[in-house]
Amino acid sequence: MTRATLAKDPHEVAEMFDGVARRYDLTNTVISLGQDRLWRRATKRALDLAPGDRVLDLGAGTGVSTVEFTSAGAYAVGADISLGMLRAGRHRGVPLVGANALELPFADGSFDAVTISFALRNVPHTKVALAEMLRVTRPGGRIVICEFSRATWAPFRMAYENIALKTIPMAARVISSNPEAYQYLQESIRAWPDQPGLAGLMAEAGWHRPAWRNLTGGVVALHRATKPETSLSKRY
Repeated sequence: MTRATLAKDPHEVAEMFDGVARRYDLTNTVISLGQDRLWRRATKRALDLAPGDRVLDLGAGTGVSTVEFTSAGAYAVGADISLGMLRAGRHRGVPLVGANALELPFADGSFDAVTISFALRNVPHTKVALAEMLRVTRPGGRIVICEFSRATWAPFRMAYENIALKTIPMAARVISSNPEAYQYLQESIRAWPDQPGLAGLMAEAGWHRPAWRNLTGGVVALHRATKPETSLSKRY
């Protein structure tokens, strides 16, 4: 069994997700009690895609979300560091590209929108990834990040962090093809910034007026921002 550490070495992360690819989508649906489908729909609405828009779905995994974005008439490209995940999704009929979030293989201003769901947390240098996403987005384009965050109501937060999070590895041992990866999931959620913390990182990377909306009581948050009409890409 392969599990990345919180140092988030890209090779370890890719190998870990290669190991969960076979049953990844099923496992996510089960451990989220079906909420993953609602989170995908909320991300799609936040992107506000129009026919012909070009959208990069970073950390796309098997391409489930990539396909959903095409239903709005957008041209969606999925990208992920795990080739095993991409192979598991190759039947979906959307372009899927092997890519490292720290060095995206796309030209400046290639996309009208960029989105990343439950994957930014796995990148070793968050601001570098955010700056790369800024670079490949056209001026005036937008970003939507769907990621685990902090529950806003204290009693719910205590129950979630002390009970629900601890059950994830146990549930994964029944369902997942690599249950060790879900121990990392629990640890990485605890170590991730809260809503204002992520918004601050987005602003530091050059995104304009980041804001967020909580989903499922803040267990997940949608962060949205735009690229300034005149923007200089930052290097970290």
